[in-house]
Amino acid sequence: MRVLAVNDISCVGKCSLTVALPVLTACGVTCDILPTALLSTHTGGFTGYTFLPLDGEMQKICAHWETLGLKYDLIYSGYLGSRAQIAFVREVRRRFLKEGGTFVVDPVLGDNFAFYKGFDDVFAKEMLSLCAEADYILPNETESYLLTGTRDFSAALTQLGKVCPHPVITGANAGDGYYIYYSENGEKRMPIPCVEGSFHGAGDVFASAFCGCLMRGLSLERALTLTAQFCYRAIVRTQREVTDRKYGLNYEREIYPFLCELEAEATR
Repeated sequence: MRVLAVNDISCVGKCSLTVALPVLTACGVTCDILPTALLSTHTGGFTGYTFLPLDGEMQKICAHWETLGLKYDLIYSGYLGSRAQIAFVREVRRRFLKEGGTFVVDPVLGDNFAFYKGFDDVFAKEMLSLCAEADYILPNETESYLLTGTRDFSAALTQLGKVCPHPVITGANAGDGYYIYYSENGEKRMPIPCVEGSFHGAGDVFASAFCGCLMRGLSLERALTLTAQFCYRAIVRTQREVTDRKYGLNYEREIYPFLCELEAEATR
């Protein structure tokens, strides 16, 4: 099994490709990477960071890959820095995803119900068009709002379900608790524990582990269950052990129990 992760490289801060590569590899699949940008740190909480878009290199990399005949069982798309990169990822899907392969989009747009710097409604519409080509999408509660215009998660899931067969809204605060909303033969929601505070990189850990579970043959429900438990344990450990959370989740110490659960599920 071969997975392609399309995301940025933030050299410090444990997110994007520096999370996707170790987590997916640990799940027992080959993970190749297509970097969209190179940053000295991620942008959440750091100042003075460097940022280098890699549009030109992405095209050169893919041109070389075509000479190798590379094809992927799953392509996972994360942070994309421009509308041109969104268009290029569509091309990457067309050129490199195996027939019958899986395309997963984490539509990185914002947090706290606001866009990240450099993104706007036009960008969100382009991202929604990429979601329309995906088998699974993983917006957080903010991104579901930015994609649909509603904070009603049931309504947002219905709208996203018209775009993608398996929308998943992560970390949704429904008033009576936090849930993962997902669509599988109708709307479902999975309660998840709440840990107060902001934890940078949690979405990337979630998306990477989720893709790993899919590649090991787990159902959507079981993939979400194992992934949510892994992320919760990593967040609790981070809350307990990490004083400066912008440096990312302390997920490494929780990856072994996650992999044991994954192996048990995958070999049933």
